[in-house]
Amino acid sequence: METNRKTQILPVLVATLAVMAVATTPALAKSPKKSSSHSSAAAAASSIGSIPAVQEAPKAGQHDSKPGPAWKTVGGTVKNVEGDVYTVEDYEGNQVKLHVGQGTKHIKKKKVGDTVRAEITRGGFANSIQ
Repeated sequence: METNRKTQILPVLVATLAVMAVATTPALAKSPKKSSSHSSAAAAASSIGSIPAVQEAPKAGQHDSKPGPAWKTVGGTVKNVEGDVYTVEDYEGNQVKLHVGQGTKHIKKKKVGDTVRAEITRGGFANSIQ
């Protein structure tokens, strides 16, 4: 008889706990207290601040005249040198013009036939050339 009562009380107890959990969940969700671990995406985005804009590529015939954010690395053979412009043929056969200036880090001046590797900006300025 006593085990029969325990089996009847257990479902009632579980149901009561479930109802209490369902009833308190919305109240907790609307609570004015905000926990630091539960922040919305909008709040996170506003705390980051503004995202810097990507610099547009210079138009045809224009190039960067000073070092800037690295865009890519070019490797290949110097085919032509005209003043501060090196024409490099990369390993895929593409011709790339590198603009070298006072801000370019290099050990020695390159000549036609040298193999080079250069870190360039979007506008073609060589930040470094080896």
